[in-house]
Amino acid sequence: MRTAVYGVNGVGVRLRYHWRSWSPVLKVMSVLWTVLAVFMTVPWLVLVVERDPDARAFGLSIMLVMVAVALVWLSTVRTRIELKPWQMFVVTTFSWISVSGFASLPLVLGAPQLNFTNAVFESVSAITTTGSTILVGIENLSDGLKLWRGIMQWLGGIGIIVMGIAILPFLKVGGMRLFHTESSDWSDKVMPRTGGIAKATLGIYCGFTLIAMLAYWAGGMTLLDAAVHAMTSLATGGFANSDASFGAYAEQPHLLWMGSLFMLTGALPFVLYIRTLRGSSMALWRDQQVQGLLFLLALVILGLSLWRIWHGTAPFEALTHVTFNVISVVTTTGYASDDYSAWGPLAYVAFFYLTFVGGCSGSTSGGMKIFRFQVATILLRNQLRFLVHSQGVFASRYNGQPLTDDITRGVVAFSFFFFLTIAGLALGLALMGLDFTTALSGAATAVANVGPGMGDIIGPAGNFAPLPDAAKWLLCVGMLLGRLEILTVLVLLTPMFWRK
Repeated sequence: MRTAVYGVNGVGVRLRYHWRSWSPVLKVMSVLWTVLAVFMTVPWLVLVVERDPDARAFGLSIMLVMVAVALVWLSTVRTRIELKPWQMFVVTTFSWISVSGFASLPLVLGAPQLNFTNAVFESVSAITTTGSTILVGIENLSDGLKLWRGIMQWLGGIGIIVMGIAILPFLKVGGMRLFHTESSDWSDKVMPRTGGIAKATLGIYCGFTLIAMLAYWAGGMTLLDAAVHAMTSLATGGFANSDASFGAYAEQPHLLWMGSLFMLTGALPFVLYIRTLRGSSMALWRDQQVQGLLFLLALVILGLSLWRIWHGTAPFEALTHVTFNVISVVTTTGYASDDYSAWGPLAYVAFFYLTFVGGCSGSTSGGMKIFRFQVATILLRNQLRFLVHSQGVFASRYNGQPLTDDITRGVVAFSFFFFLTIAGLALGLALMGLDFTTALSGAATAVANVGPGMGDIIGPAGNFAPLPDAAKWLLCVGMLLGRLEILTVLVLLTPMFWRK
């Protein structure tokens, strides 16, 4: 009897221990759910004013989210939010998963009445700022649902930056470690505390979004279209209010040039915007990441523009559409003003390669990030020098500072798992019957968070609706892995993480 009592007491102690460990995680996640519910009220109010039936769907969605928040807060009322490193990993992953799930509710309950798989795919694509869609007839959606698609991507864009400032750098995970080095390790601190950086970043993000909205509106878009495209441009997300994506404005080149500018703005490091506003006027242009990205864009745009002109396209038209679509793919926004897969074999292969690039670390863009390519080039150059001068000592420097071992390890590990993840996803998609182009480009565009793939099905002129449900779930996993820099999620699958 005594042994049994001790056994029961032991179980009770373990349960209390696990609850104390997990309750701060749940409490932080409930705060994020509250933010989501607050933003849901914006399209709900629009629909109420318009007396649209979708208002009921948003109202019910808000209630369901707040019920979940209330249950968590009632059960964790005495819990203090003090996260240990392992809890940060858990919060980082599960918050994105749970927010994507709650964000899908209006898509299930509203006019599209999507099934659970399609609704989750659309919301995961939005929150991760991927931009892949399964919706057809977007023009016929209610104003509230169009606005909600834009808000989801806008929240995902600022979410990855703030998470990069507040959580991921201290975990020393992959490329997000660079955000830490930008803000404190390699350079003078931009602001005295991380919280100050996060607030300043949010202010700049909101300011750029407002500028983009006013510019689009002045350029001829309706106020709703201007608001949605402003949010999805700065978030480098790519959701548009038309099945034709940005091609709906293909005959208005000034809007395409505006879009190019705002997508590029979202793909640059926001920490450098803060430093510029605080008096360092050349901080943005002296950064090696920014220089590398701009050089790559200029080189590709020039080459593909000449290619299109050579094949009979008018020079200004060629330059406009090439600039827009190249910036869209490199920054992982995913807008399309034209079906660039039909521009010929050179463009087809070039755009597939550009899928992997991405913008700068500390931005809203996805992909490999230009930083990793630059570091790999530095390491390769030094290795070649070492082969010639085996006794030589060659320093590896980036942005004028030494490349530390943890940065190098992070680049190598991330790059390996990035391509391994794409290979695994592509194999899984092929097992589901998808053709080679659809499987490979679908896996690449999911992990790189670009949006459109290649080919007739998921290319810039198609969407992801025809794919089987199992393929959509697999792509959701790929989108989340890519957005969270892969290693953040994979570490949760290791036994040693949970033993520690």
